[in-house]
Amino acid sequence: MEESKSRFQRICVFCGSKPGKKTSYQEAAIELGKELVERRIDLVYGGGSVGLMGLVSQAVHDGGRHVLGVIPRSLMPREITGQTVGEVRAVSDMHQRKAEMARQADAFIALPGGYGTLEELLEVITWAQLGIHRKPVGLLNVDGYYNSLLSFVDKAVDEGFISPTARRIIVSAPTAKQLVRQLEEYVPECDEIVSKLVWEEVDRRSYVPETSGVAT
Repeated sequence: MEESKSRFQRICVFCGSKPGKKTSYQEAAIELGKELVERRIDLVYGGGSVGLMGLVSQAVHDGGRHVLGVIPRSLMPREITGQTVGEVRAVSDMHQRKAEMARQADAFIALPGGYGTLEELLEVITWAQLGIHRKPVGLLNVDGYYNSLLSFVDKAVDEGFISPTARRIIVSAPTAKQLVRQLEEYVPECDEIVSKLVWEEVDRRSYVPETSGVAT
């Protein structure tokens, strides 16, 4: 039975530019792409068609949903990123890439990945902790890939470096269907100090990127 339309218009997916050694990682990327299509959610991601990035973007594109790839110009040569699909938005650097991806998204999901995935993930978690955004952040914890990271976060809570409220920013599930459902139900919390912070917000509808185009 088809899922009802999601409250999310577009979800940002962070993931590896490599496929990983387990086929389960690749299957999870395709499953996530199909789940977004089923729920009529568009995709924003880091551009490129290699690794898990290519699998999730192709699945969303094949399903008829809009794909927005945000990529620094330095990473645009095909020998680095492959043949991209959907809309490609060129930016000047990695910082602008992350800001634009976050601006365009209503929620975030991390598939398995390496340094880049982890860096993008932790930044949006930190922004949520500081109240810069109130968007859900999810880990697609395929075969326990993120168990060690979650254990570290729990250790940081035990040692007083992360508050229990901030710990609840991270939503984790082993399957795409379960994770998206949990993100739909997520209710953001803020502690007393964070609730008093005021951050400048840029409306994504009024933001004009440097360049944009459609990949062929």
